[in-house]
Amino acid sequence: MASPTSSSGAEVPPVLPSIPLSREPVKPASEQSIGELVRDATAQVSTLVRAEVELARAEVTAEVKKGVQGSVFFIVALTILLFSLFFAFFALAELLALWLNRAVSFAIVFGIMLLVAGLFGLFGYLRVRRIRKPERTLSSLKESAQVLSQRGRGEPDGAAAHELNGRPASRAH
Repeated sequence: MASPTSSSGAEVPPVLPSIPLSREPVKPASEQSIGELVRDATAQVSTLVRAEVELARAEVTAEVKKGVQGSVFFIVALTILLFSLFFAFFALAELLALWLNRAVSFAIVFGIMLLVAGLFGLFGYLRVRRIRKPERTLSSLKESAQVLSQRGRGEPDGAAAHELNGRPASRAH
């Protein structure tokens, strides 16, 4: 059984259900009924799909963990940068104080900060205002629901799918 971490410190995904690599003892196909063959095929496909989903989940989970860990460093860097801006604004105000009254220089820096914050707020508002409903997705879901609700109402197979594409279903006699 695999341990959660290897000797190098890298995370190892948990042990996954596996697909047998050797043939299972099965009666010859000539001795099995169609139902038994279908059952065996369904069981094998089900096992394969479960194993693939488990593998994908393990890989995605590991990659998401790496992404979260990396983003923590970006958040720390951004936090330090934001706190550092405080000192940059003080330095700018002190620089202006060499030529102007100290209170006026701090007021100018404050005004610049308000102007920049207002501009970014306006940009954010304009960007958010352009967000629209996912019209294509909603119409596609409505069409799919309509097709699925019509199935079994006496339509031949495939008629609803042809109507979905905008073409009437052709009936071959």
